[in-house]
Amino acid sequence: MNNEYPELSTRVQSTFIDTLFIVVLMFLFSSILDRIQDPPEWLHITMFVGIWVLYEPLCTTLGCTIGNYLKGIRVRRVGDHSKKINFIQALLRYAVKVFLGWLSFLTIHQNTERRAIHDLAAGSVMVNVSR
Repeated sequence: MNNEYPELSTRVQSTFIDTLFIVVLMFLFSSILDRIQDPPEWLHITMFVGIWVLYEPLCTTLGCTIGNYLKGIRVRRVGDHSKKINFIQALLRYAVKVFLGWLSFLTIHQNTERRAIHDLAAGSVMVNVSR
């Protein structure tokens, strides 16, 4: 068993943590918007897009999501595990992950690097890191 690559359970736990964090952010931003009298529609859209569309790709590009950090895993380039993926790769990875949902994880046990479908699409791999 290769300990360089995280188990499916670790990846699912990381995703769950990130989802909880996004829900908390939604409640927080909703609470803030409730205090503003007639907030503009663009503000609602910007917050929604910022939270749901940009959180994971941006965090992945800059380092890691909160779930990744807490579980000790990182998204890296498949050819060089010391390098982060770029924003376009992160956006593609996230789009495929969202589109396929949990089905994206079906390939994890089919390859030695435990790459999910969204990793295969984006040229990424999840690796364990020492904290």
